[in-house]
Amino acid sequence: MPLTPLDIHNKEFSKGFRGYDEDEVNEFLDQVIKDYEMIIREKKELEERLNDLNSRLGHFTTIEETLNKSIVIAQEAGEEVKRNAQKEAKLIIKEAEKNSDRIINEALSKARKIALEIEDLKKQSKVFRTRFKMLIEAQLDMLNNDDWDHLLQYELDSTELKSAAREEEDSLA
Repeated sequence: MPLTPLDIHNKEFSKGFRGYDEDEVNEFLDQVIKDYEMIIREKKELEERLNDLNSRLGHFTTIEETLNKSIVIAQEAGEEVKRNAQKEAKLIIKEAEKNSDRIINEALSKARKIALEIEDLKKQSKVFRTRFKMLIEAQLDMLNNDDWDHLLQYELDSTELKSAAREEEDSLA
């Protein structure tokens, strides 16, 4: 057990023949007590300061560990976000490719359908043109026919027309 200032103060020495001067020894002991008390006080202050610094160091170590964990978590989260963004980008690209393929296929299908419709319309227009040409030629043939000239030379009087109309009405009834 270490000495205390009180142990030094209470220490009694035996007196011997021609021993040390008692006052000198007491003064020296008083000085030793003061110095020892001061050293003990300083030691206590340093221990308190050391405890405070250790506490602060522990606090900062905890903060450092927390920050390191936060950095690791942030890095992991960043990597996860990056991976998710890449997955989403790939999905968007696949969807866009599918849509573009679908749009292209629909456009090709519509183009084929329109081409078939155009061919059908061309055939119909040829048929129409041929029929119309035949109709016009038939009409021209009728106009060029000599029957018109014969009809223009034919004369009827009004009494003959009335009797022909009556005969026709009688035959219908």
